[in-house]
Amino acid sequence: MSPLGTNPSRDRHGRGVRGPVAWPPVPAMVARRDRFDDIVLEVAGRFENLLKGRYAETEFAVEDVPPSDPAPWEERRVLLGRLFPADGKLPPRIVVYRRPIEARAGEGEDRADLVREVLTEHVAALLGVAPEDLDAIE
Repeated sequence: MSPLGTNPSRDRHGRGVRGPVAWPPVPAMVARRDRFDDIVLEVAGRFENLLKGRYAETEFAVEDVPPSDPAPWEERRVLLGRLFPADGKLPPRIVVYRRPIEARAGEGEDRADLVREVLTEHVAALLGVAPEDLDAIE
């Protein structure tokens, strides 16, 4: 026994040494938000070569929900994504809205396909081409 009657291999309540604060990450521990961000990054990487040059500074972002007060010229529907053209020193930005996409698509490939479709539509709008023509440009 060590001084004051404590055993170094036990805590003061006699329960033993505590385990690690956090265990190794497993797929179930990855948040839905993080998985969604990974999908967007993967799909956005596909457009990297197309956006070189003039649109190299294009930013891709994820927000949970679209703003609740759309502009008067916008349709009154739930947006899945939005293109913000370059404005002064701000580069063009494409925003994908996570919650509406999750509501429309289930898990897995359906969600990735919908993200791909939304990003393709907005990249095509940025480049001034039809979405189906993007494959020909690549």
